[in-house]
Amino acid sequence: MENFLQNAKASTRMLATLGGKEKNRILKEMTEALRENRAAILAANAVDMKHAEENDLSSALKDRLFLDEGRIEGMAKAIEEIAALKEPVGRVLDGWYADAGFKIEKVTVPIGVIGVIYESRPNVTADVGALCFKSGNVAILKGGKEAENSNRAIADVLQGVLERNGIAKEAIALLPDSSREGVAKLIKQDRYVDLIVPRGGEALIRYVSENATVPVVKHDKGLCHTYIDEDADMDKALKVIVNAKCRRTGICGAAETLLVDEAVAEEVLPQIVESFSAQGTTLRGCERTRQIVAVEAATDEDWETEYLDNILSIKVVEGVMGAIAHIERYGSQHSEAIITENYSTAERFLNEVDAACVYLNTSTQFTDGGEFGFGAEVGISTNKLHARGPMGVSELTTYKYKIYGHGETR
Repeated sequence: MENFLQNAKASTRMLATLGGKEKNRILKEMTEALRENRAAILAANAVDMKHAEENDLSSALKDRLFLDEGRIEGMAKAIEEIAALKEPVGRVLDGWYADAGFKIEKVTVPIGVIGVIYESRPNVTADVGALCFKSGNVAILKGGKEAENSNRAIADVLQGVLERNGIAKEAIALLPDSSREGVAKLIKQDRYVDLIVPRGGEALIRYVSENATVPVVKHDKGLCHTYIDEDADMDKALKVIVNAKCRRTGICGAAETLLVDEAVAEEVLPQIVESFSAQGTTLRGCERTRQIVAVEAATDEDWETEYLDNILSIKVVEGVMGAIAHIERYGSQHSEAIITENYSTAERFLNEVDAACVYLNTSTQFTDGGEFGFGAEVGISTNKLHARGPMGVSELTTYKYKIYGHGETR
């Protein structure tokens, strides 16, 4: 482990010498290599999918794990979009002259070695590898064992491009010891690793947060809410909430709880039940909801659950302040939405709800680096420091001060 991380740390110096045009040229090679090697990647993924069936993984996990030609093309296009982004390293954020006469520049620089721990989704291997490379960082990747073959196939393609261009393969590398013990070692290697980003289940996030000596930016759970206000356009509301829940139920931006203003509950709840019945969604409601429509009873546990499945809990609340209070108690500071045509109500919700992403009249499933124009993301940070929301190349840089003097002394 230590020898591997020493080599990874040494690669940071090599990456620091690459200019933006050179990095973009190599990233474009990676896109073509993914396309050229799609048969090998699909064959590896088929092995993982077979194991997923044998181990009876949930439908949501299998959806995350599954690759086809369309998803491989999506990985390639994401890297193309990353290559097209502005160069994140070397930007002068600010500059001024000190009273003593020397010049100070605040300049963006790579963070260094970034360890990303993730589950199920093999496209993360390509996304994170490309994002870290574009931002001049070394990527240490620890995927889930359920995607082991897919991740290896993708990493082999990316590393092949690196080596053809004279760059150490450790610049984008899978953690050699993928066991729990290997993760335990990685998150304590603050001598070599500069940042850990865990993205996965609640137990993984808690374990890393509680045990790491390396700084951590959490990709925490997405317990996302959508609130239908009394001044909502109901046709718009139904379209948005069905998308927020049902487009992909297993992603962190999927809505888990629907909040409905008591002023319109009797009008809109039957329409909601009809819309979700067509999607096969299991609905669980509070006592007031069940007085209006026939749904399963929701418990206190439901308000705290990220289902990652085709299940939605519904609660009737007392206006926008009731919605904000519920989100404050149960939300995960990921993504929250309001459906309303009332500007004042909308601004109150957007300003007062404490979350990385707050939406007006829009599906929470847009919380995604690609949708935000970042090409992809390393994770959705629910931290407030150092990054928040989708983490693209800009969030993978820090800064330093460059001071240009003329012999000044203090």
